Amino acid sequence: MLSLKNTSILLTGGAGFVGTQVYKKLLEQGASKDNIIIPRSHDMNLTDQSVCKSLVKDVDIVIHLAAKVGGIGYNMNNPGTLFYENIIMGVNLMEEARIAGVKKFVALGTICAYPKFTPIPFKEDDLWNGYPEETNAPYGLAKKMLLVQAQAYRKQYNFNAIYLLPVNLYGPQDNFNPNSSHVIPALIRKCIEAINSKKDYIEVWGDGSASREFLYVEDCAEAIVLATEKYDKSEPVNLGAGFEITIKDLIMLIVELIGFQGEIRWDITKPNGQPRRCLDVSKAEKEFGFRAKTKFREGLMKTIQWYKKNQVKS
Repeated sequence: MLSLKNTSILLTGGAGFVGTQVYKKLLEQGASKDNIIIPRSHDMNLTDQSVCKSLVKDVDIVIHLAAKVGGIGYNMNNPGTLFYENIIMGVNLMEEARIAGVKKFVALGTICAYPKFTPIPFKEDDLWNGYPEETNAPYGLAKKMLLVQAQAYRKQYNFNAIYLLPVNLYGPQDNFNPNSSHVIPALIRKCIEAINSKKDYIEVWGDGSASREFLYVEDCAEAIVLATEKYDKSEPVNLGAGFEITIKDLIMLIVELIGFQGEIRWDITKPNGQPRRCLDVSKAEKEFGFRAKTKFREGLMKTIQWYKKNQVKS
């Protein structure tokens, strides 16, 4: 087991949605705040290889969470940006970490890397059995290349890089910007804004038939830190809660929790995205003892309460 005490850690994306929770978990596990480096994107552009080189100097562990992300609409409008920035950040950082002699590199992948029609539940062995869902394939493939790089570097250089595959995340401090948010924050914002403006309906993309699995952000952070401490193999590992819910059932649950009583109008001219998502999460439990703790209804309430309190204006 890797000790986090007296260990220098580079945490990219450490000020973001997942990163803030990972930072807290690292401190809980004995890491010192003085030894955790959190670069900010406005100061440190990870698409610049010289920046990556400077960041990994004298670092023991890299936890690479930084990513350019968004929902279906954002992916459809920015496929080139999402492909280029995500692949270049990962390639640059892992290469410079290898050269600098970093002891461990933790790469965060994405559920979008899986083939569009993956059998349920998604097993890690299914990852290469088809092309990802078209609307987010550029992003998914860019992040998937980190797995290829990690395995290649382990084979040629004996570089200890691991690759984790989180499912859709949600929780307080999520991105509620309607131009780039994922499904849960987007639906929460729509319902609350409809109530505030006395609107009697909301519009939702697709027909509601697609299913998703959701992992509470604090649970995901716990999994990442556990893997950092305990997992040292080349095979990718799913991070999830092991359940699925249709978008239709999801919106009905959110409507109930918020108290919105208007009409749900489905815009079937818009895409559903990947038909189903549900992970086999047995490997994470077997390899480093992770099992999601937060009940979905409880996590949704915490997310809704956070948004009501903060009412993000973007």
